[in-house]
Amino acid sequence: MSRVRLCLLVAALVALPVTAHAQWKPVEKVETYAISGQSGPELYRSIGENGPNVGVARAIAHTNFKLTWTRDYQARAGACVLVSAKPKLIITYTLPSPTSPLPSAVQKNWEVFLAGVSAHEKVHGATIVDMVRKIEAATVGLTVADDPKCSKIRSEMTKRLSALSQAQRQASRDFDRVELGPGGNLQKLILALVNGG
Repeated sequence: MSRVRLCLLVAALVALPVTAHAQWKPVEKVETYAISGQSGPELYRSIGENGPNVGVARAIAHTNFKLTWTRDYQARAGACVLVSAKPKLIITYTLPSPTSPLPSAVQKNWEVFLAGVSAHEKVHGATIVDMVRKIEAATVGLTVADDPKCSKIRSEMTKRLSALSQAQRQASRDFDRVELGPGGNLQKLILALVNGG
């Protein structure tokens, strides 16, 4: 390879954009809870009796997550810098599952209902992933002066993370309110299952 071509190749490599954060993907798992019934109303009643507890009521389905981090804090000239942060995110979707085969007409309605509920929960999952990406952006590169033991940086991060976590929770509540409200997608799915339409 000529020297000119080698220089051009090196220059092209130097010009490539550097990604600030390592690429990662969440682990997504589906767990089910048992319900019984041979009609739409029976299935929905069983969901109400057996669905996951979320506060004061039971839900049709639920999305939960576990988030842990591997963080590299480095002391530099008396300051502390968060050089990198790699998340490990496990998202678990809990969905209803009939314990016995359903009559064919009910099975078709059930499949539509379950697909819609699953899609709804995936939106919750996407907001969680978005929150984790925002945490990365808000913390990687964070520098706290006069922190050679990297202790002050942690309280600064807690402030930033609290706001991001609360914003994600509020977005999730707002989404549920619309979906379960009059004319909302989940409300339509429930009515179609119960009314057999």
